[in-house]
Amino acid sequence: MYNINNLEKGEITIKRLILVLGIILIAFNLRPALTAVGPLVSLIRTDMELSNSVIGLITTLPLITFAVFSPFVPRISYQFGNERTLFLGLLFLLLGILIRSIDKVSVLFAGTVLVGLGIAIGNVLLPSLIKDKFPRKVGLMTSVYSTAMAIFAALASGLSIPLAEGLNLGWQGSLAYWAILTAVAVVLWIPQLRQQKKPIQQQKDKSLQQKLWRSPLAWQVTFFMGLQSIIFYVSVAWLPEILHSYGISISLAGWLLFFLQFIGIPTTFIAPLLAERYPNQQKLVVVIGALCLVGFGGLVVFKDIILLTLSILLLGLGQGATISLAYALFVLRTNNAQQAAELSGMAQSIGYVLAALGPLIIGWMFDLTNSWVLPLVFLMVLSLLMTIAGFGAGRNRYVLPEESNLPS
Repeated sequence: MYNINNLEKGEITIKRLILVLGIILIAFNLRPALTAVGPLVSLIRTDMELSNSVIGLITTLPLITFAVFSPFVPRISYQFGNERTLFLGLLFLLLGILIRSIDKVSVLFAGTVLVGLGIAIGNVLLPSLIKDKFPRKVGLMTSVYSTAMAIFAALASGLSIPLAEGLNLGWQGSLAYWAILTAVAVVLWIPQLRQQKKPIQQQKDKSLQQKLWRSPLAWQVTFFMGLQSIIFYVSVAWLPEILHSYGISISLAGWLLFFLQFIGIPTTFIAPLLAERYPNQQKLVVVIGALCLVGFGGLVVFKDIILLTLSILLLGLGQGATISLAYALFVLRTNNAQQAAELSGMAQSIGYVLAALGPLIIGWMFDLTNSWVLPLVFLMVLSLLMTIAGFGAGRNRYVLPEESNLPS
């Protein structure tokens, strides 16, 4: 009997390890297909003879897809289960990466939509899966997958040009390269298809969604997610241009954008751990908001490269923490996996609408004033509003306390 028990424990440990590795591999795939595109835009535009407005859709279309599709992801998961739905998301992502590398405009955009669908599924369901599988390790698992996501987001951004030009793969090969990582995730996730629970009935979800959209706390979590999304995507889209207008070379400005993403990796890992440790996250939100506020303020005031780098450092630390804290709040503010999926879908739908509009609004403000002062002050205001929303979202409450007995 002792040996049988040991075998069972060993089997459980191996299954658990495979599950953790599968989650990490999914997280690895949630950003490279997006961040790899930005550095290649000029190559794609020249090769396919596209206008700036058309080429801009390549970067905004995934965000629009996230916004439109995220609320429907929980519906699919209730029919098929989290594990099978995540597997479907990986297949969408793999197919999208491969076909958008074909040198044809219609296929490029069709592939981009599929990439958006695949990533939306992973974005929405990973918090729900963690709530279900690791209810006592929410902070640690959120830290692990958020950090994995951040690392490969930065790597893909930095490797795009070396792959395209250094290895002579061209923009097509550079984009298709990330299909290797997705294929590995597909294979590693197959064992989870045999482990999933019985899917939740769809009828129960309809009532839950209506209640969630009437919850003030759910809206505070949603606005925190949305405002941090605007701040991140605006920074990624416009920081090099802002720095270049200060006399910094476009090459150095690109490296400083990489620095912005890379320096935030430690805070991406730490934020969910701290969030889980304390009954509320309000103090953590204030610190993170202050980092973003001071960082943008430094970009307004300073022109010296050292002080600008210090401002980017503070901004990167703040932004690194905001995204992982937002994911942690999906889990900490809900009672079960079903609620976590619904809150994640709601927050990411609205959040990515804001994220898609953010770069356009900032560009319009610059065109209006021919100066970066107003856009940066606007980002400071958004940082303050994000802090206010996060302060409310950080309260030690559940979005739907009366639903605590729903199955997970």
